[in-house]
Amino acid sequence: MKSADEKFVDVDGIRTRYFEKGSGENVVLIHGGVFGSNDAADCSVDWALNFDALARWFHVYAVDKLGQGLTDNPPSDADYTMAATIRHAIGFLESLGLGGVHVVGHSRGAYVAARMTLERPDLVKSCIPVDTNTLAPGFGRNHIVFADTPEPRLSRESQRWVLERYSYSGAHVTDDWLDAVTEIGQLPKYRESVEKMITQGLRKSLFLTRHSMQKEETLGWIRDRGMQKPTLLVWGYNDPTATLSQGMRLFETLCMRERRSRMHIINEAGHFSFREHPREFNEVLRGFIASQAR
Repeated sequence: MKSADEKFVDVDGIRTRYFEKGSGENVVLIHGGVFGSNDAADCSVDWALNFDALARWFHVYAVDKLGQGLTDNPPSDADYTMAATIRHAIGFLESLGLGGVHVVGHSRGAYVAARMTLERPDLVKSCIPVDTNTLAPGFGRNHIVFADTPEPRLSRESQRWVLERYSYSGAHVTDDWLDAVTEIGQLPKYRESVEKMITQGLRKSLFLTRHSMQKEETLGWIRDRGMQKPTLLVWGYNDPTATLSQGMRLFETLCMRERRSRMHIINEAGHFSFREHPREFNEVLRGFIASQAR
């Protein structure tokens, strides 16, 4: 996932970066994090250890979510919401004419993937949420794990500290990944989003408030009518922020209405289970998608 390979598409006026490679079934990778986070500047490069290998089997897309990576910030303060992020992700699929995709989402990206599946089942063939307290019942432990995040925030060393605390082993926190998130964290447009979310308070007054209500609605939909699509939940056994007990509760909720629900737990893996064990993650994904054809 080199800068020379990045592509851009206009999604309802929002310049959106993505990577594309391979052929076969369409697989769309949606990273975690959120615009204006002062912990880590997540982007599509989060998938760098998986992207090329998955492209041997699938037509793979990895997209920068709204306001993250090199994708434009939300067009107005009112759009600093998860709902706007979901609209943008759906718009991305529509802009490229993609349908029948296998959508893979990590953390907050898993919530986006699930909500896309519920709102636009015509675009989605299967849904794969990965390590997500944003979608799971209950609350995550970020406020505990990251209570002592070093200053200055978004510096290379601060982001390294955060990414290592997310993990069972820090071996997957590579220099290339740190280069990418550090560069993004210093961009003027990213600093603007931090100013709005943290300093001006949009994170608490708008983003979290709106998401809390929408999350309850989403879990209600899943309980009442199910995902109505094959769903694979992937979880790191040692995730310090989205605990395994949360994952099991989410899986129980998924199973209530969707018999095609599956769960795979990766041992010795934290929040970025797909990076800590890329070969296992990729093979599990490959097998799950192949099972849909059978």
